[in-house]
Order: sequence, then C-alpha cells, then structure tokens
Amino acid sequence: MRTVVITGGTRGIGGALASRLAGDNVIAIGSADADLSSIRETRALAERLPAKIDVLVLAAGRFDQRRVVTAEGFEQTFALYVLSRYLLAERLRPALERAETPIILNLSGTGGIKAGRIHWNDLQLESGYRMFEATMQGARANDLLGVGFAAHGGPIRYVLYNPLFVNSGMHRQLRQPARAITGAAAALFAESTDKAAGRLVTLLAQPPTAPLTALRRGRPVRLDRPEFYPAAARRLYTLLADLTAGPTSTPRQ
Repeated sequence: MRTVVITGGTRGIGGALASRLAGDNVIAIGSADADLSSIRETRALAERLPAKIDVLVLAAGRFDQRRVVTAEGFEQTFALYVLSRYLLAERLRPALERAETPIILNLSGTGGIKAGRIHWNDLQLESGYRMFEATMQGARANDLLGVGFAAHGGPIRYVLYNPLFVNSGMHRQLRQPARAITGAAAALFAESTDKAAGRLVTLLAQPPTAPLTALRRGRPVRLDRPEFYPAAARRLYTLLADLTAGPTSTPRQ
C-alpha cells in the first residue's frame, strides 16, 4: 500500500484524487490541517508526516483578487503556490527517497503559456498586484521548481502537470461578477474534477521514468522551452532558500 500525501486534498481536484485513491494510505491536507501560506506551519506539517512517502501531490492553491500579506510578510499567492511547494518538496525529499518509486506530482502551469513571468525584483508584487499576474507568476515559478528539484538528482520523479480548465470550484473565491461569469463558463466548458482526477490516477499507476516530466492534460511539453531554463531555476532556488531560511518575517527580494 502506497502512502500518498495530497495538499489541497479535501476539495477540488485534490479531493477527487484522494477519493479515487481510497485503496492507498492517503493523507489529504486541507486548510484546516495546515495553513500552507505560512512557512512555519508548512515546516511543522513536513515534520509530522510519515518517514516514508511514495507520492507527494502538490495541489493547494487559491485566487486572491486583492493583495493579501501573510503574518510572516509574504504575498499570499506566492507563499501558498511557490514557497510551500518548494519547502514541502525539499523537506520531504528524505521520506520520498525511502520509497521504491517515489513521485512528486505538482499541479502547476507547465510551460507553453505566453502569459506570466517571474518578477525577479518584486516577487511579492508590491509595485502592482493583479490576481492574474500573481497566479501566472506562481505557474512560471512552479515550472522552475521542477527543474531545480530534478537538477539535484536522486530517485524521485518530478511531474509537472497542468489539468487545464477544471470545474474545481475555485471560482467561488472570486467576487461578483467574476464569480458568476467564471462559474458559468466552468459549468459549460470545464472538465469535472472526477474526470481530471481519473487522468492523474492513471498517471500515478504508470508514472514517467524521466527525472522531470511536464504534461498538459496528459500531453508532453518539451523541456527545452524558455520556461524551463536551468539558469532561471537555479536563480529561483537560491532566492527561495534565502526567503525560507531563518526567521519568517520581512522577506528579502
């Protein structure tokens, strides 16, 4: 029986995946279990998880139409979508390496999307915040997280996966009229969470053998694209190591 840890595992795609993996030892992490926008709570979560983990699914996320700063001084989207995923992958590396075929599945932006960039000199978007810009920066950063993690070698397979448009209910976090418009579009055009989770179950049953794989709804994305440049991944890893080291307050850019 595999031990599967799913952040964002109580609702949306993560929740549907947890239900589909009921035969495994699934640890579904929701916001009531840990505030993953907090470095302190993310560290504490990593410390209380099992000593051996077969699969780590990084699926926690949210939309913030207004800029929110956490108690530790980080912009909330960046903290939840980037810092927590970086921290969990690195802190759980030893637990994953104890498994026979360890996998990290990161539900992320996965290359090829022209919108979005890393604001290297303003990671917290203090100079101008827009929800779309914050979300897409997180997507780009997660692509680089996969590159940076895989560069360290080891047996863990890292899979970046974009499920595309899924009716996950995240539109409920938006204010009107965006909530109604996005919800209507999701009802008409989006894939159900159960169907999206089914694709992930298949992927986890027959995972890629490469150290790093990027997929967009199951279709491979080439890793020689600019979104996956190793130099940018090294730069981001250095910044994140600095931001998450020591006291968790007053982030440095």
